[in-house]
Amino acid sequence: MDVPDTGRRQFLKSAGVALTTSIFTGRIKGANDRIQAAFIGMGRMGTSNMEYAMKQPGLQAVAICDVYEPNLEEAHATARKRGQKPKLVRDFREILADKSIDVVNISTPDHWHAYMTVEACKAGKDVYVEKPISVTVGEGAKMVEAARKYNRVVQAGTMQRSAVHFQQACDLVRRGELGKVTFVRTWNYDNQKPEGIGNPVDGAPPEGLDWDQWLGPAPTRPFNSNRFGVKPDEFSTFRWFWDYAGGMMTDWGVHWLDIVQMAFDEAMPLSVSASGGKLWYTDNRETPDTLAVTYEYPGFLATYENRNANRQSMFEKSGGILFHGSDATLFVDREGYRLVPEGKGGKSVEVKSTSSGNALHWANFLACVRSRQRPVSDIEKCFRSTATCLLGNVALRSRARIDWDERELTVAQAEARTFLTREYRAPWKLVV
Repeated sequence: MDVPDTGRRQFLKSAGVALTTSIFTGRIKGANDRIQAAFIGMGRMGTSNMEYAMKQPGLQAVAICDVYEPNLEEAHATARKRGQKPKLVRDFREILADKSIDVVNISTPDHWHAYMTVEACKAGKDVYVEKPISVTVGEGAKMVEAARKYNRVVQAGTMQRSAVHFQQACDLVRRGELGKVTFVRTWNYDNQKPEGIGNPVDGAPPEGLDWDQWLGPAPTRPFNSNRFGVKPDEFSTFRWFWDYAGGMMTDWGVHWLDIVQMAFDEAMPLSVSASGGKLWYTDNRETPDTLAVTYEYPGFLATYENRNANRQSMFEKSGGILFHGSDATLFVDREGYRLVPEGKGGKSVEVKSTSSGNALHWANFLACVRSRQRPVSDIEKCFRSTATCLLGNVALRSRARIDWDERELTVAQAEARTFLTREYRAPWKLVV
């Protein structure tokens, strides 16, 4: 699963190309042509993506896929309410083999994102894949390589990039309205009961679930309801297990750090250090509940913090971004942004959000499917943001301060490199 030299060369070659470059393939759909779309992973995120997509003109939901029967049935009912009748599929490979399907949305648990995206690109389909794009840095690099090799439009689900107020906030940073920014803070704070998600015992999977297919390339494990993590009114708890995801660092950190890197022209950190662990919860999760990661970027420091035993923060916000400049501080989250000048004489400016960005993100993706331009959250951009978050976990798990080599897509510390890749369970192989 290491990133081969040819993959690095392809990635580096593409990194030098403007991200709005056309990827013309000789097959452009006109404005009146219907786009045939399929959706893989029909949990809450997948169903939400399908709903946003079905509101776009010229899109037909022709297939939905899940290994859990109740998810499939519920998503089918949602589609039928909008007058669409997608076929129900239980094996995603059937969707990839269907040449009539133009685009695929991948909203599965994180450990499936890389394999499905690469295979969809090889099958000639454009892809909208949820964030974080991968569980390891090596997988993410292969996703970029596949998108470029097969000339596919691949949009990642970091939809904040499509929200107008996030774009405005980034423009304020770039224009120097804050003065020189030397420190950026990002965070997610909460106060939950220490029992967390509990400690269910391993057992038999529920009726209608293909557990082996759900695991896919991840290691063989007995079924545990927290590893599966499908709960009607809560975050899916698979996020808290290293086999499938990266905890809050990659689930929410990627949203905040993606905007930080957007504001600084897609910069990546030079070095990363992290401290944290399970200091609060007594449940069976593996990822930390208390975390502090420091990133050294060219010219500024950034931090990501997560805690679950105390929710106090500046502006009484449970999560967000603070850009600290010599002339002003800028706070931004999904509700809007607030600019606070330094000194006593300045007046704060506050702007409310008009959109979460989801609908605009789907509109951008489909426009790029038609025009063959790179989308606003092109896979290469989200690789850089996802890799930054993954490096936070690499630093934590290796207990090393790591130095990132952006050219070679590796770290200087040998003890940390083992966390940059993972082995796939047979018969799954990630091959571009």
